[in-house]
Amino acid sequence: MHAPLALLLAATLDVQTHTLANGMKILVHEDHDIPNVAMYLFYRIGSRNERPGTTGLSHFFEHMMFNGAKKYGPKQFDVQMEKNGGRNNAYTTRDITAYTDWFPRTMLELMFDLEADRIRDLGFDPKMIESERGVVYSERRSSVENSNAGLLYEQLIAATYTAHPYGWPVVGWSSDIESWTLDDLQTHFRMGYAPNNCVLVVAGDVTAAEILALAKKYFEPLPRQPPPSPVRTREPEQTGERRVVIRKPAQLPLLMVSYHVPASSHADYETLRVLGNLLSEGRSSRLYRRLVDRDQLAIQAGSSLDHSLDPGEIIVNIQPRSGVDLARLEKALFEEIDGLASSPVSPDELQKAKNQLLTALYRDWKTIAGKADLLGRYEVFFGDYRKLFAAEKDLEQVTAGGIQRVARQYLHDRNRTIATLIPEAAR
Repeated sequence: MHAPLALLLAATLDVQTHTLANGMKILVHEDHDIPNVAMYLFYRIGSRNERPGTTGLSHFFEHMMFNGAKKYGPKQFDVQMEKNGGRNNAYTTRDITAYTDWFPRTMLELMFDLEADRIRDLGFDPKMIESERGVVYSERRSSVENSNAGLLYEQLIAATYTAHPYGWPVVGWSSDIESWTLDDLQTHFRMGYAPNNCVLVVAGDVTAAEILALAKKYFEPLPRQPPPSPVRTREPEQTGERRVVIRKPAQLPLLMVSYHVPASSHADYETLRVLGNLLSEGRSSRLYRRLVDRDQLAIQAGSSLDHSLDPGEIIVNIQPRSGVDLARLEKALFEEIDGLASSPVSPDELQKAKNQLLTALYRDWKTIAGKADLLGRYEVFFGDYRKLFAAEKDLEQVTAGGIQRVARQYLHDRNRTIATLIPEAAR
């Protein structure tokens, strides 16, 4: 039997908040267990804020932000961090671009200076732009054009969305990467990297007072800018199954299926997360037991449901075994999905899925980096970081009846897009 995990998140984190005069929102959580700091900057700019002809710009700036500004020149951001015992990373999604810094508290003021420098005075050297354009194009070739899974995923998403900008790739279309202009870059940077378009989260061995003082010194002088235009396009309701077939040299076929689902802020989001775990998390999940273990149709079966500001999708991805009849595999897959709609899950199976999700939440809760990421994501995607403190309660309120309801509402044939990669001999 799977017993409920103890309520470990009942006590909320102590978070101090402040909004600077230029609109930058700051969240500070003090944690003095170790003399380290996690500083995360969430910019509300992603591929959904681009347009045909400029796709991929948000991801491009994830690269450019490390290529030098007025005070700290090319590559100096990384050099200064490494010299002082810090490290960093960044990522771009359809909705946000996030910059993650981890460092000892001794470099706290330097970190503010480094970040302010590249927001205020990022370099737009033509040679550096062309060099980075080549890097991004190479990344697209390796992650999409030369990757069977990457290529199939890109085509699946393009077919899933007929109107909404979620349909184009975060890395950008090849022709757009080749043709961005300097004006395109400067316009995108100005609206995306404005302080009023940023949430700053600092967690670790700091005080709220010193963070606010440093923010006022380094970030408050940055001018407010007009924010990205609202994304007005809404994806029309899908009214029939869509299919994408790719034929290319490959060792094994691939199968991916997407279903339209609501945005992360929707009341059904938590139930959909549990449903995803029931389907594919671990060897006791429904898809593993049926497709991998019992029927021997697949090598791997997974699913994903990302955070999204607008209605998104849940994706099921299957790696079939060699020689498997794909029609038979699809039949077994959809039988398992339909089973979640037709029959209630057992209390034990439901609790197992909840425990898995709670365990992942507890794991993030234990580190300053995890807490900084959680606070920022809840602030951006759910509209208020304090909703994090209700996450455990929200999860516990998911019922077997709720799983059935969302399976019927969203995981049906008229709402799905199927993408298949079929191997063929090299020419």
